[in-house]
Amino acid sequence: MAEISPADAYQRLLDRAERVGTLETMDNLLFWDQQVMMPSGGTPARSTQRGLVSSLQHEALTGDDVEAWLDAVDGADLDEDEQAVVREVRREHERTAAVDQELTEEINAVISEANDAWEEAKENDEFETFAPYLEELLELKREQANQIDPDKEPFAVMLEEYEPYVGVETAERVLENLKDALVPLIEEIRASDVDPSGPFVEGGPYDEDTQMALSKDALSFVNCDWDRARLDTSPHPFSYGNRYDMRITTRFHDHSPVDGLDSSLHEYGHATYEMGLDPDGFPGPLGQSRSHSIHESQSRFWENHVGRSEAFWEQFLPIVRKHFPRLSDVTPREAYEAANQVYEDNLTRVEADEVTYHLHIVVRFEIERALLNGELEVEDVPEVWNDKYEQYLGIRPETDSEGCLQDIHWSIGRIGTFQGYSLGTVFSAQLQHYLEAEFGTSLDELVRERRFDEIREWMEEHVHRHGKRYRTDELPEVATGERLTTEYFVDRIEEKYADIYDL
Repeated sequence: MAEISPADAYQRLLDRAERVGTLETMDNLLFWDQQVMMPSGGTPARSTQRGLVSSLQHEALTGDDVEAWLDAVDGADLDEDEQAVVREVRREHERTAAVDQELTEEINAVISEANDAWEEAKENDEFETFAPYLEELLELKREQANQIDPDKEPFAVMLEEYEPYVGVETAERVLENLKDALVPLIEEIRASDVDPSGPFVEGGPYDEDTQMALSKDALSFVNCDWDRARLDTSPHPFSYGNRYDMRITTRFHDHSPVDGLDSSLHEYGHATYEMGLDPDGFPGPLGQSRSHSIHESQSRFWENHVGRSEAFWEQFLPIVRKHFPRLSDVTPREAYEAANQVYEDNLTRVEADEVTYHLHIVVRFEIERALLNGELEVEDVPEVWNDKYEQYLGIRPETDSEGCLQDIHWSIGRIGTFQGYSLGTVFSAQLQHYLEAEFGTSLDELVRERRFDEIREWMEEHVHRHGKRYRTDELPEVATGERLTTEYFVDRIEEKYADIYDL
């Protein structure tokens, strides 16, 4: 390849990164269509389409030309934004190019079979059906980790697939702090005589069409930009797209409208992040979301800090009553307490409340780490899973389907991702603390005054607009002035639930 100037090499790296980013947004829309609109018979063609997009991304990242361009800019006089772009392209290139294409294809082939096996195992409550596929996936993931960085423990390498630049020590520190704070709090709540479950459960069932109308009103209430977003239903809620076109999905249960509202506001939070990214950086690294945990900080903020606040229910309950007149006697305080009920006997992560949720994550983190590092045999997973649930949550699954088979993640190769949910939740509390300090008032007051645009603009200024300009471990300090800490989450959760459960 002919010699190239650093300036030209940088421009080509940026162009290539934007190509990869565009391909990713295309795959996101293909996935959304598959989950929401596509007829069931469309799977073979969709697999071919998504496979092509994936191969184009791989080729774009691993070519010899990328290596040459990176060499050309090495040591060049770049500004901070340009350095960030080069850092991110280099990281993606090195991680992708380090893994044999044959291994990548083998992992994808096993995943295509493992997901079907997991669905069958979950339906029939037979972990043994899924176990051989999990064993094979773990072996392949260990090899993938070894090819990327043989000097790190396999779990640490795979964790950085979802949380770039966040060491396993940080995740361990955060989860240990949460475990130490939440286990005794749950014991106190169990001993409380307060039962806040009442009004919504007693008012059911709730039909899906009316719940959808309610969710759309909820997103309008917090000033969702409908020119760039839409809301649909899917089996597993998600939010995909890009800053100009966000596809939000949710789901509903007929026993309570709260689950659907929580889901809709959660996914809206994800959408605000994408829509708040810097248009000048899109679709390159400076216009892309930073990581799983940073995304979760936004979704948890809108779900838990806004949607589960007493101020929200004071303002939004009249709209709920409009859709469900039979709830006309429910007070804002009753609605708030019901929306924040602790389900201490719940075994399912996705249905967990703010308090117990993170112990579900601790179980998965500890088991995944032991599995990937070869310290736990696959055949022992059900028993170890059940033992940890009994130890941390005081409950024990009676079946594998409600225990170690409940999550789809392992069957699609997403091993090493769960801690991001807790890291993001912790960051959301830290963001609230500093948002309130800057506004000089509480988030509750901002919600009562319906200053949702100002809240979102604050998040855009402190989090969204940075894209991947900063490393994941740097962004909390850039946004708030201090590194990620559990202090604000623990203080908030202890104060909130002491009030609800009269502790």
